[in-house]
Amino acid sequence: MNFDLTDEQELLRDTAREVFSRTYDIETRNKIVDSELGWSRDVWRQLAEIGILGLGFEPEESGQIEIMVVMTELGRRLAPEPVATAALIPGGLIADLGSDEQRALLDEVAEGEKLLALAHSEKGLRGLDELSTRATKDNDSWTITGRKNPVLAGGSADVLVVTASLPDGGVGVFLVDAAATTRRPYRTFDGHRGAEIDFTDAPAQQLGDGDSSERIHAALIRYSSALCAEAVGAMDESLRLTTEYLNARKQFGVPLKTFQTLTQRAADMYVSLELARSMNYYAAMCITDGRLDPVVAARSKMQIGRSGRHISQESIQMHGGIGVTAEYPIAHYAARLTAIDQTLGSATDQLRFLCKQVGAYGVVQL
Repeated sequence: MNFDLTDEQELLRDTAREVFSRTYDIETRNKIVDSELGWSRDVWRQLAEIGILGLGFEPEESGQIEIMVVMTELGRRLAPEPVATAALIPGGLIADLGSDEQRALLDEVAEGEKLLALAHSEKGLRGLDELSTRATKDNDSWTITGRKNPVLAGGSADVLVVTASLPDGGVGVFLVDAAATTRRPYRTFDGHRGAEIDFTDAPAQQLGDGDSSERIHAALIRYSSALCAEAVGAMDESLRLTTEYLNARKQFGVPLKTFQTLTQRAADMYVSLELARSMNYYAAMCITDGRLDPVVAARSKMQIGRSGRHISQESIQMHGGIGVTAEYPIAHYAARLTAIDQTLGSATDQLRFLCKQVGAYGVVQL
């Protein structure tokens, strides 16, 4: 099987890497993350100019592999721009379900003029059947009532893509003007931004007709794959920084790399990274082939979570005290990897889901 990228995908990867590398060292990132917005609109405009904010909106032009390539480079530099949460994932739902008039919004998203946010998560939510947010229909008009939290990038979004229970059962997807809601933005522990959003009879437009549960599940699987790609980029850079430190740092007059135990631990980190990278490729290629399988998504997310935890802990341990300082990047990579693990269910949550699927397997007789 050929795992090589096409020439166009390599160009996209190199362009994204150049933009993020040129913009972000740890000092610049910390300064931007500490700003009120938490990310750079200048970088956002650059991403729009090179077409990154519209990836996946036209499946015949770009898809999950292109998203994977960009998100890996974003994770490598810890770029705080909400590329997936404010553009690609909610935009993909609009592209999938929206009318021609609603899809016109995607042009403004791709050009960096409008920001989206997916308002799906709720406190204690474990499945679409448990949504407490309700949609109400009056003649041809819809309103939304409920609370969503966390809504990543919700504080800066112009339009919210909201999931809500329908009056006759099932789950619908709606567009809501962010100005018609009550938002309480906050900073997450990894430096990103989220918001708690209240909807009180907020006017809404439905995307598609009837129950959209399958389309929502598909969007969450694509989101999971994007998170996996970002995590692989972060793990790759964490390992690079750690091996670089082992080569440069001396103890007892010799480099740390001369101590066999440390090199063995670094080798174990490399194994974890390659396991994660393989599952990341597998998840993205399945989506590209039209196989939006929750079991594949869970397997990938579980391995990413386990590898991220291992690499984060070992990176900090082998750096020592400097590894937990704000001026050095390792702890920031660990924080982001922890946040990714907790988004859409941790590795433990994925394991619980996979255990429930065992009964559906056939019996193997020797």
